[in-house]
Amino acid sequence: MERLLERERDELLRLARGAVEAAARGFETPRRADVEGPLARSCGAFVTLRVDGRLRGCMGLPRTDRPLADVVLDMASAAVLRDGRFDAIRPEEIEGLSIEISVLSELVPISSPEEIVIGRDGLLVEAGDAVGLLLPQVAVRHRFSAVRFLRETCAKAGIEPDGWRRARVFRFSAEVF
Repeated sequence: MERLLERERDELLRLARGAVEAAARGFETPRRADVEGPLARSCGAFVTLRVDGRLRGCMGLPRTDRPLADVVLDMASAAVLRDGRFDAIRPEEIEGLSIEISVLSELVPISSPEEIVIGRDGLLVEAGDAVGLLLPQVAVRHRFSAVRFLRETCAKAGIEPDGWRRARVFRFSAEVF
């Protein structure tokens, strides 16, 4: 995955902030201007929102055929309004809000914990209709081993801890900013 330039990262953060502010204030998500290059490529992305350091929303798409800029706009708005773990972000919370964007690489199938590198890899577990995804920074933040990371991703999918043995498991890297 080709890394984004600083100006491309800045543009994605600008788009995300505009979408967050619009959603929190009850306005329609702004549409982007035409983009080229890396912002037009199709790839997954997640937008994580924190208010005063506390997680307040995280939404994303691991796979998509949509341009990265569109995914960031839509996931920023969704993180404000549709993360079922939290109430919608209120306008008065915007001042203390930080935005983190994770741009995902291709998904690579794996079959054992030995294929996971903590700090580099995020995980996606699919078992029937159940899907769980944890970003690479989660394992680092919580000091997970590879097996614990698999188990926690299964928990996110709502399946038994060792369900990864019978599920489809993928790893991916993320450019986080």
